[in-house]
Amino acid sequence: MSEDLTDNKFSGLYIHVPFCRSKCPYCDFYSHTDLSLVNSWLKALEEEIGYYKDKFPVFDTLYLGGGSPSVLPEEQIGFLFELFFCQFRFEPRSEITLEANPNDLNPHKLKQLRTIGVNRISLGVQSFENQELVFLGRRHTAEEAETTLGWIREAGFTNVGIDLIYGLPKQSRDQWLRSLEKAMVFQPEHLSCYQLTIAKGTRFWGMKEKGNIPPIPEEEEEAFFLATSNFLREHGYIHYEVSNFAREEKYFSRHNRKYWQRVPYLGLGPSAHSFQGNRRWWNVRSVRQYCRLLDEGKKPVEDQEELTPEQVQLETISLGLRTRAGVDLESLGDVELKTVQGLVDLGLVVVENKRLVPTIRGMMVADRLPLLIQGK
Repeated sequence: MSEDLTDNKFSGLYIHVPFCRSKCPYCDFYSHTDLSLVNSWLKALEEEIGYYKDKFPVFDTLYLGGGSPSVLPEEQIGFLFELFFCQFRFEPRSEITLEANPNDLNPHKLKQLRTIGVNRISLGVQSFENQELVFLGRRHTAEEAETTLGWIREAGFTNVGIDLIYGLPKQSRDQWLRSLEKAMVFQPEHLSCYQLTIAKGTRFWGMKEKGNIPPIPEEEEEAFFLATSNFLREHGYIHYEVSNFAREEKYFSRHNRKYWQRVPYLGLGPSAHSFQGNRRWWNVRSVRQYCRLLDEGKKPVEDQEELTPEQVQLETISLGLRTRAGVDLESLGDVELKTVQGLVDLGLVVVENKRLVPTIRGMMVADRLPLLIQGK
């Protein structure tokens, strides 16, 4: 657990690339399918960088998310990295991640990504079952995802993550485990396994409202979660956060850990969030408005908040109990010991080295743990 408790001395940089070739029906992240706006966004991003180049001393993670950052042509990705490395300071061993769609990559592009500094690929596979990919509205087939994973390895990437989704309507656990078994063929260093969540405003939400996507019973959700954790732990992976698994501690997502450990991070691009001190701010959720504001010489910040000591404490507990690192017992404040003991007796947490650590079953109900700790 030592790696997960390492003191973070550096900030993280997140770039929201708000473009996709098509919009998946389950996705509630902000993205746009009009690629004609890319050049305007690049120009605006360069302007936004100017506001922050001296505000964060050193970064040691750079994460390009979206959207689909891989949709950008090679020359535009190269331009972005010239901007980052010219305007910001990075620690020499920085983790540099690019989220990618299997359809957007080829051997030449992967070689260029390695050359400009990308050392971690997060591939949005979502499933290795073609029928499930059609339901999820993905542009690639299972075979194309497998081919792309082969190219990624051939290009020399040694830190590869695969994103998968479970809990689809009528999906059996055997079907889900087949996708996990297929992923094992490529021995990814990291896996993110998310239960299908249907958010308001997505196409799936409309289908759910009409009764076309039936809800999954809670006991079935729990069964999928435990089956996922058991399978991956049996295959040597560390279940280090609710939805995340890594082959070794050195492959824990360094960037995402900054969010969970409340380390400062800067987010650039439409809808991106930032955090520094006890202040959080976020950008407007519109490419056009983002570009217009920066063209007028204004920051594209939609709103901000200053966290109270009570909010800081609750956030520390809530985020910490999503991870195997847990939280320092001192951060619990006035929580009664009998309440903690009650959660221990229920098998939801354990106390290790003066820290409250969630068990696998505790992670399964991570969103409820802070309330249970407060006796609510």
